[in-house]
Amino acid sequence: MRRIAVGLLLAPLLAGSSGSEVFAGHCAGCHGSDARGTGKGPGLAANPRLGGQSAEQLRALIQRGFPASGMPSFELPAAELEAVASYVHELNAGVQPAAANGNQRVTWHDPQPGDWLTYNGNLSANRYSELKQINTANVGALRLKWLFPIPYFGLEVTPLEADGVMYVTGPNQVYAIDAVTGGEIWKYSRPQTSGLVGDASLGTNRGVAIRDDKVFLVTDNAHLIALYRATGTLAWETAMPEESQHYGGTLAPLVVKDTVIAGVSGADEGIRGFVACYKAGTGELLWRHWTVPRRGEPGSESWKGSEPVMGGGSTWLTGSYDPGTDTLFWPTGNPFPDSADAERGGDNLYTDSILALNPANGALRWHYQFTPHDVSDRDATEPPVLVDAQYRGKPRKLLLHADRNGFFYVLDRVTGELLLAKPFLRRVDWSSGIGADGRPQVKDPAGCPDDAANWSSTAYSRVTDLYYFMALEECMGQPMGYPDQTGQRYLRAVNIETGAIAWEIAQPGPAKAKSWTGVLATAGGLVFYGKPNGGFDAVDERLGKTLWHFPTNVRMKASPMTFSVRGKQYVTVAAGPNILCFGL
Repeated sequence: MRRIAVGLLLAPLLAGSSGSEVFAGHCAGCHGSDARGTGKGPGLAANPRLGGQSAEQLRALIQRGFPASGMPSFELPAAELEAVASYVHELNAGVQPAAANGNQRVTWHDPQPGDWLTYNGNLSANRYSELKQINTANVGALRLKWLFPIPYFGLEVTPLEADGVMYVTGPNQVYAIDAVTGGEIWKYSRPQTSGLVGDASLGTNRGVAIRDDKVFLVTDNAHLIALYRATGTLAWETAMPEESQHYGGTLAPLVVKDTVIAGVSGADEGIRGFVACYKAGTGELLWRHWTVPRRGEPGSESWKGSEPVMGGGSTWLTGSYDPGTDTLFWPTGNPFPDSADAERGGDNLYTDSILALNPANGALRWHYQFTPHDVSDRDATEPPVLVDAQYRGKPRKLLLHADRNGFFYVLDRVTGELLLAKPFLRRVDWSSGIGADGRPQVKDPAGCPDDAANWSSTAYSRVTDLYYFMALEECMGQPMGYPDQTGQRYLRAVNIETGAIAWEIAQPGPAKAKSWTGVLATAGGLVFYGKPNGGFDAVDERLGKTLWHFPTNVRMKASPMTFSVRGKQYVTVAAGPNILCFGL
């Protein structure tokens, strides 16, 4: 019952007001003027958690509040309290009460087409869903179905869903919840680790992985843990780093066959990055691929000066996997130190790269480095999206990537051949282009942009042949001072054959730091995305016309997903401290 509300606005009211007037003054700011909910609070009309409760029970609920979930306890005049309780009771007349979750057990079966089983919904990292019950014709009727608050503001998690159970995370926390009602089934938590740096110290976590009877989480201190899916109790735990450096953990792991693969954060403070693979059943380490070579190893010739024992190359974004070629693709981050490069001459492999790895042993098949010798923190930790498409007249296996350096890349994912590299910004100062040899033609190594795209999810639609992602035109902006950034954010749709921008939507308000939001495309002809400064929208995939808007009233930092349970499609996104679930 603690999730029935997130907050009530206080406003002066006249004694003797009707229940609807009291609701409008005290409750509508969070729960909506129509009582259907907003990003701050769930809908109170036709709410299964309120159905079957008496006006007396509702009155007590309003009076005591839920302080742990953000709704304060406060006193109303007796007449107003009675009126608003009766009004909420009337809003739920005839509503079937939700079943208690206390005895609900998590079960699992073979994967179903409507499940969302991995971070991007599929192993290709293309956040495109074949679900189409919600489409361009009916998306305007989409309503908030439930809200699940987590005591952490600034969630970046993408929920997973299987067999009607959703798995979401907070800082060192995992929740299993009923995907239809939002009711909690079980919770796992441990205290946050002291002494960390970077995003890991903030509690950032982007989700879990699931396989058979286990749920996998990377903790803030870069431990990989497995929980029993039925109960949320710990099954096994392994520390991923071999030595004490500034390692952290923020990403969602990736399950490939019977293994779990994960990476680490911390390059901004100094680490030797790696990707590691473990047996899903036991946590036994199978292989580790280092992103920065030691002296004498392949790639070490690209480091001039001192040996890069903490050369960076974080692996903090979930990779992708191609079962057809049995290849794992993983992006890497910046070298360390970021800008002080006196002791790291050369290209600094394998930072700011995409690595094509053999998932059986971690061996490198090929690599492509987007920004050799980076001095501006241009991580390549943007989604490596795998698509099969007719490309320039013949079928190709492609890898799509919109990089932080401002260029959109199309690679042949079998060979690593560069097929296209074109700016997706109107202005790029650091490089005049990408040469025939695949290397940037550098004008000013420290020029802008350094944050043209980021980690948030992207999507490709084979219907439109367009690639959708959030971009930042920072070369055209004015400095605003930390923590704000410069310039203007845009949702952009790019033609993958030409790199031309087909359409774009400018995002209102200044471009705030750390407010990257992802996209979700569906067979319903829709692209869902979070508006960085507040809001959740659906647009037509062909034209970019906005068809639906939900005011979250909080900065958005997460990427949406969709799933289907018992024949009904839902769309879910994290907003501030809340998981929001929408349906028709």
